[in-house]
Amino acid sequence: MGVTPIFYLHSMHEGVQVSSKLEQLQALLAPVVEALGYQCWGLEYISQGRHTLLRVYIDKEGGIGVEDCEVVSRQVSGVLDVEDPISVEYTLEVSSPGMDRPLFTLEQFAAHAGEQVKIRLRSPYEGRRNFQGLLRGVEEQDVVVQVDNHEFLLPIDSIDKANIIPRFD
Repeated sequence: MGVTPIFYLHSMHEGVQVSSKLEQLQALLAPVVEALGYQCWGLEYISQGRHTLLRVYIDKEGGIGVEDCEVVSRQVSGVLDVEDPISVEYTLEVSSPGMDRPLFTLEQFAAHAGEQVKIRLRSPYEGRRNFQGLLRGVEEQDVVVQVDNHEFLLPIDSIDKANIIPRFD
């Protein structure tokens, strides 16, 4: 299937450095994850002071179990040890997207239209950074979210973090 995630940044202090690091890690790790038979749902690279976290989200038909995470973690860890793309001490986590699935790409947003979502922007839009409402879909490079009776078009590049809000029917 081969989804190419668009990443969001957590650390605005590092800006371009974090973005290029995510691109480098994506190029290095997505083929490894996919060669193992999993979908690389997305990556998070979070650098806060002395603590750095690389989180790799994987998915497959039928869901992800602990064993799947272990298999991918071992392989990804080996590649990271050999290639050494992260020069600081870091923690590697391999996880399923879970019920509160993070959304990274326009394709992922489009596929989950009709779901309730929580979105945080990097900087305020119309005076706010947080939006919670109905994901209506995508229009070109914008994510369309309905909050109460107002529809917002949020540029994908301005989204810091987006998650589905799980339903418990």
